[in-house]
Amino acid sequence: MDLFSQEKQHLILPNAELLYIPNFFDKQQSDNYFKTISTQTNWQHNDITVFGKTYKEPRLTALFGNENKPYGYSNLVMYPKPLTPTLQIIKGEVENISKTTFNTLLINLYRNGNDSNGWHADNEKELGKNPVIASVSFGEERPFHFKHRTLKDQRYKLHLQHGSLLLMKGEMQHYWLHQIAKTKKEIQPRINLTFRELINL
Repeated sequence: MDLFSQEKQHLILPNAELLYIPNFFDKQQSDNYFKTISTQTNWQHNDITVFGKTYKEPRLTALFGNENKPYGYSNLVMYPKPLTPTLQIIKGEVENISKTTFNTLLINLYRNGNDSNGWHADNEKELGKNPVIASVSFGEERPFHFKHRTLKDQRYKLHLQHGSLLLMKGEMQHYWLHQIAKTKKEIQPRINLTFRELINL
């Protein structure tokens, strides 16, 4: 189901809750944040291992955090850089609306339509039982696909617009998978900021 909308959406789904705010930042703010983050970030192009095969991630990444906690996925461990003043401002705005404190920020740069993020869940043990994940998008609009692991009729697509905020809550990371798929369309770059709270294990 396509959930395209210019309006704020609060979605209560089986085992998941999502809040989508398409114009969380206005166009001027979003343009400025996209430019600043693009130029100030030391992007990494990491090797990841999936199903025993190692290859370059189909996107660029960077990790930031307040507490120097490493974050790992797909046999990759990343170590955070301190948050920049711009990222601190964005973090504060996201925390205010989400009523959640975050200590880690993973940023993805999708350079073109060939850059992607395959089906996965943000369910690493460092995130705790029912993590709140806050996703901010700047740049090219990309569709966010998500599907329930067992309920085959529960499959959706949400268009993540320039300056939008998506909050994923509840049991979503246990029961749902999500992806940013490849596209053959000629599209401009997109930057995605995903705020999360790493816990002490």
